[in-house]
Amino acid sequence: MGYTEPINRGDRTLDPLPDRTPHHMGTASAETALDIRTAADLATAPGEIAWAGIAAAWLAEVSQRTGSTRTPTEYGRYLRQFVERLAGYGRDLTTAAAADVQAFAYAPLPDARRGGQPGKPPAPSSVNVRLAAVRSFYDFARRLGAVAQNPADHVRRPRLPEPRPRGLTPERIRELLAALPDSPAGRRDRAIIVLAVLTGLRRSELLGLTRGAIITHDGVPYLDWRAKGGKMRHRELPGPALDAITAWLATAGRPLDQLDDHALIFPVSGATLAENLRRYGARIGEDDLTIHTLRHTAAKLRRQSGASLEDVQAVLGHASVATTARYLARLEGVRDPGWQAAAALLVGPAARSGGRG
Repeated sequence: MGYTEPINRGDRTLDPLPDRTPHHMGTASAETALDIRTAADLATAPGEIAWAGIAAAWLAEVSQRTGSTRTPTEYGRYLRQFVERLAGYGRDLTTAAAADVQAFAYAPLPDARRGGQPGKPPAPSSVNVRLAAVRSFYDFARRLGAVAQNPADHVRRPRLPEPRPRGLTPERIRELLAALPDSPAGRRDRAIIVLAVLTGLRRSELLGLTRGAIITHDGVPYLDWRAKGGKMRHRELPGPALDAITAWLATAGRPLDQLDDHALIFPVSGATLAENLRRYGARIGEDDLTIHTLRHTAAKLRRQSGASLEDVQAVLGHASVATTARYLARLEGVRDPGWQAAAALLVGPAARSGGRG
């Protein structure tokens, strides 16, 4: 990895970033690394740690490991904000302590919509992402020998709420599909919904699918995609899902067999898709319909069709069957075969015998 020379505090001369950015690093990651280089003093004198180069190499590794542009972009943004916060207190990445990480992760950050004033306190999920970004960066720096300890190791993550999963019934899915508009966007969203309920893919996995992810072996279509955690998965692509994808692309004037391997199947933003799903859900009386609801639906449909716990685990891509068991327990509830016998003990002997005697 070609690291940068330390940044000169006086003239802030910066060498061209691409010369030190690994070739497999995505554009979004490179731009984020550039933001980090210019946002604050990451090194102050010859002989000091070249934090800018370490940051660029770290983002390149995150990009390669996850196969995502969103994760390195988000991590890079949080690292830049962390650096800026440290600079405000006269500290830097070398001298940062656990208290600095704690304050950054849990405190409201400046909000441009409020003139740079602190915004709302972060949600637990946001706190966890901030901690994940800082912890990942320092783990990388520690592997390189730039630091001896990771200050994020001593900061506890907040407990995330676990809302009860809910999955739609087959009847509700049919109502949902009937509520979609007969338009290019409607056909695109139909393909997304059908694919989601038949495969259980997450939102990032759905929106990241490219033409190259759809392959055929012996006449059988398969999906090859990078799942959560950067793990590569290879599963059969259900026929109805392939039909819906083919119909959508034909409507959009982008026939499947003419697309470049890197072309996105669903070129739509997550925000637009989320808004569309909420609107479709409202039409059938399902508030807050999300892709995760459809993922729950995929698990529910498999169980209703007789799939084993291990089969559902394979569909959802859980690393542990215990995770799937907990997931299904929250989704389905737990039957209680003993309640009738327990209730009978609360009834007097005379009542159990019909009042005779």
